[in-house]
Amino acid sequence: MGANMARRLRERGYRVAAVYDADRARAAELARELGAAAPATLAEVTAAADVIFTVVTNDAAMRRIFFAAHDNLLRGVRGKLFVNCATLTPAVHRETGRAARRAGAEAIEACMASSIPQARAGTLYLMVGGRPAAVQRALPVLRELSAQLRVVGPAGSAAEMKALVNMVMNINTAGLAEGLGLAAALGHDLALVREIFSQTGAASRVLQTDGEDMQRRDHACFFSAEHAAKDSGIALGLARAAGLRLPLAAATLRQYRRMVAAGLGQLDKSGVAELTFPGRSGQPKKKKAKTKSF
Repeated sequence: MGANMARRLRERGYRVAAVYDADRARAAELARELGAAAPATLAEVTAAADVIFTVVTNDAAMRRIFFAAHDNLLRGVRGKLFVNCATLTPAVHRETGRAARRAGAEAIEACMASSIPQARAGTLYLMVGGRPAAVQRALPVLRELSAQLRVVGPAGSAAEMKALVNMVMNINTAGLAEGLGLAAALGHDLALVREIFSQTGAASRVLQTDGEDMQRRDHACFFSAEHAAKDSGIALGLARAAGLRLPLAAATLRQYRRMVAAGLGQLDKSGVAELTFPGRSGQPKKKKAKTKSF
C-alpha cells in the first residue's frame, strides 16, 4: 500500500524524498524506482520530508517507529505533519498524535477502506480524523490519493470508523463463505448461486470482490486473513469497552484466528472459504452431486 501511494504521489508531481521499510532491500529497490533516498534510520526520514506517511502492520509496529529509544520518527520533528494510514486501535492513533504535538508536530489519521490497486490509481476511500487545522493542511495531498474522502472527526474517530467497516466486511466475508460452502455441499452451480445472490438480499460488496475467488480457490492476497483477525479484534475491543456483546463479530474473529492457526493467515480474507467448503481443510467431501440448478 505504501509503495503504491508513493508511486501515485510521484506521478502527481510530488517529490518523494525518502522511503523506509524494515526490509532494507525492498526499501532500496523502491527508492531507486522513485529517485528517493532509502535512509538507514527513521530520524533521517523525518529530516528529509515535510509530510511523513506511515503504513504499518499493527500497534506494536506503530509504537516502534514513534517511540523506540534508539531511533524514531519524532527526532527533529518540529513543524512536520504525519499522515498515519494503518488500521490500528484508536488509542494508539491518539497516543501518537499527542506525542507528535508535544514534539511540535501534528499527526492525523487517514484510514483506507480500499486495497492495493486503488492505492496505485489514486482512488482510495479515506476516512480522516484529527485536529481541523492539521486535516486541512493534509487535504491537498490526500485528494491526490483518493476518489472519496470523508472527514470523520477528532483523533481516534477515523480509526473507530475503519474498525467498524472492517468488522462488517469480515462478517460479510465469513457469511458468504458459509453460504457458498453450503451451496457447494448441496450440489448447486456456484456461478448461478452467485448470480442469484447478486440479485437478491444476499448481495454485497464482498460478493463482488470475493465470491468467484472463493469458488475458484484464488486467494491471492489483497487483504490478508491475518489482518482480518487483527481488525475484528480491534472492533471487539471497542465493543467490550462500550459494554456491548457482538456475537457475529466474535464468531468471525474465531474463524480468522482458525486460519492463522492453520498457517493460512497470509491468504486473502476470501480464504475463509477453505474452512467452510466441502472437501477443503478437513471439511467432509460431498457424496453425490445433485442436479446443478434450482
